[in-house]
Amino acid sequence: MGFSTLDYAVLAAYLIGITIFGARFRTQSRSTSDYFIGTRTTAWWVIGLSIVATETSTLTLIGVPAIAFATYARPEQGGNLTYLQVVLGYLVGRVIVAWLFIPAYFQGELLTAYELLQRRFGTRTRHVTATLFLLMRPLAEGVRIFAASLVLTAVISGPLAGVPYLWAWSVLVVGLLTLIYTFEGGIAAVIWTDLIQLVIYVGGSLVATWQLAHLVPGGWPAIANTADAAGKLRLLSFSWDLSVPFTFWAGLVGGTFLTLGSHGTDQLLVQRLLACRDVRDSQKALLLSGVVVLGQFVLFLGIGLMLYAYYQVYPLPTLASNDEVFPAFIVRSLPHGIAGLVIAAIFAAAMSNLSGSLNSLASTSIVDFYAPLTGRALDDPRILPLSRWLTAAWGLVLIAIALVARGWGSVFTAGLTIASIVYGPLVGTFLLAMLVPRATETGALAGLAASLVSMIAIRLGTSLAWTWYVVTGAAIALAVGVGVSRLAPHTESAKDRPRH
Repeated sequence: MGFSTLDYAVLAAYLIGITIFGARFRTQSRSTSDYFIGTRTTAWWVIGLSIVATETSTLTLIGVPAIAFATYARPEQGGNLTYLQVVLGYLVGRVIVAWLFIPAYFQGELLTAYELLQRRFGTRTRHVTATLFLLMRPLAEGVRIFAASLVLTAVISGPLAGVPYLWAWSVLVVGLLTLIYTFEGGIAAVIWTDLIQLVIYVGGSLVATWQLAHLVPGGWPAIANTADAAGKLRLLSFSWDLSVPFTFWAGLVGGTFLTLGSHGTDQLLVQRLLACRDVRDSQKALLLSGVVVLGQFVLFLGIGLMLYAYYQVYPLPTLASNDEVFPAFIVRSLPHGIAGLVIAAIFAAAMSNLSGSLNSLASTSIVDFYAPLTGRALDDPRILPLSRWLTAAWGLVLIAIALVARGWGSVFTAGLTIASIVYGPLVGTFLLAMLVPRATETGALAGLAASLVSMIAIRLGTSLAWTWYVVTGAAIALAVGVGVSRLAPHTESAKDRPRH
């Protein structure tokens, strides 16, 4: 059918409306603390849904359907429902974070995850882990922005065919509009726009599901039969092959440790947990997010199966990669108006994730580096405007990374792989801090370094599946950290160190 004037109007209304809405929260950021974690008066369920929106990027919306749609040599690689085994690990990981990490984060007025490590080990550990976050998050987020540009390019390539570097202009549109309201409104804008964006992208995905069910001759029964005949309804795999990502063991263990990294050590999501009123609200928000995320992955994988059945009936257009299969269906096959709504839904996921990343990068830059290194208190009135301009600077960095992310392969796998390489060392260091009372800063730093070097070597020199990266990195960091702590002399305890 193609994108019509009505579709462009719907998309433009969303982009302009969400930018204006988010910018209106500027008045709620009266201090640096307000700008980064809010006033801690937001309802726990709102923050729980904000967590879901933040971790649901365009990678999820276009990458997960592509996983279920594609054909692989082995079922453990995808092409079915086996990714839900990883989601099982996501749920277990949330329970552990709620029980172990969240109480530790609320023992004092923390603004970032890495302040916890300073209290336990010292300033060097805080700076090293915060630096890892500042390196990992822009790389992973750059892939997500590029994924959103794939969608916008698919939408506007018709009327603007022949325009050079169209995908690059798409990156700029996504990045700059999100930057505007994040710059102005801080974490309050991020959380409340997340809520709206979640409603939009879930609603848009449900509309696409409904349309697919009506477009495939025979409806739901025909879709189920086609998927079953192709082996796409397979849910479990008990293979012990460590080179394939979607087995029961990789999903349960790997998914659990991936969640410990993303929700327990990554400032992007820890920042949401710290914005809650207290420990109990934070735990409820996190557990609610797990239930919603499970439903989302069922929905997105289902869309992939439905797209497979649809393209068995209708000819598949020529695509550069499977990541384009859902955007291509939206533009070519959905009725006018509905196509604009679903594309807006995909942009909603992209912008919610990006806005959270910008605010968390700025918070780590200010709280973990600028304020302690300059000796300025966070309530210094000069820090709030600096926080906003650092948000803008990080926005430009992320846009630049997105412009070079085009050749990194599957956007979904690339994004998770980048994050997983760093999450392993971080998770191991945090577990060392919370579970090994006699661990030292020397041990923590040695474990962190050994784990990071090992994970880079594993990525470059082995076929280990990315779902095993975090547990492998965490095990190395924990083992080396414990071993070096026993060998190195035990210095002053964390409680005796000066606070910064």
